[in-house]
Amino acid sequence: MSASKDAARKAQDSTAFRVAARVGYVVLGLLHLVIGAIAISIATGSGGGEADQSGAMQQIRDAPAGVFALWAVVVGLAALAAWQIAEALLERDPDTKKAWAHRIKYLGTAATYLAIGFTAAVFAAGGSSDSEDSASSFSQTLMSAPAGVFLVGLVGLVILGIGVAFVFRGVTRKFEEKLSLPGGTARKGIIAFGVAGYVAKGIAIGVAGILFLAAAVTHDAEAAGGLDAALKALVALPFGPVVLWIVGVGLILYGLFSIARARYARM
Repeated sequence: MSASKDAARKAQDSTAFRVAARVGYVVLGLLHLVIGAIAISIATGSGGGEADQSGAMQQIRDAPAGVFALWAVVVGLAALAAWQIAEALLERDPDTKKAWAHRIKYLGTAATYLAIGFTAAVFAAGGSSDSEDSASSFSQTLMSAPAGVFLVGLVGLVILGIGVAFVFRGVTRKFEEKLSLPGGTARKGIIAFGVAGYVAKGIAIGVAGILFLAAAVTHDAEAAGGLDAALKALVALPFGPVVLWIVGVGLILYGLFSIARARYARM
């Protein structure tokens, strides 16, 4: 066994590491609770702010002991990312193609956690971040590259695919495979939260992918946007505020599911 696998196994066997990773799920849940609440406030026309990680970080920083909470977010998400990397290193599926698919998924998830953790660190240090500007700038950079329109469209397809994967995972209840759930009403409640949460998050991510595709089709980098732009785009649809309200509730349920996952995830 390689030295990297030995290190990964020792890390996973560490009780402190497991606790930190479980705290990461709680942190992830709280972020989704805030994002969902902001989405609902936008749907009801009462303001809200940015319905994404940046908006959630701002809300947390403005709360009492907010900076301390943000550093806790950084630590928790870093631990979760490290756990995912360890899972990738220790992947044991005998089917080589499936093994690599799992590794890519683990590493992609780790990268997402690290990106959110970095945003939390920026806010904890007194900075700020605008996801919509970042998405537009990223799209503009790609547009200026050779075959830039194709690249922006490809990014849109990848993001849309991730959204579809979230919806599929929710509808098929694939998330249960990684949980050791209790019986009775608690089990039914956690599963219901997971189904609704995964579908809602998938819809939000999918819309963000569609915005990138729209940017590619129209050759307009400013059409691209992140989660906040995607959720606000829903308002423009027929019955948009109702749809956004439902998605906001779904994100809150995903947050509650993530908090439950901190207790019942197989680690």
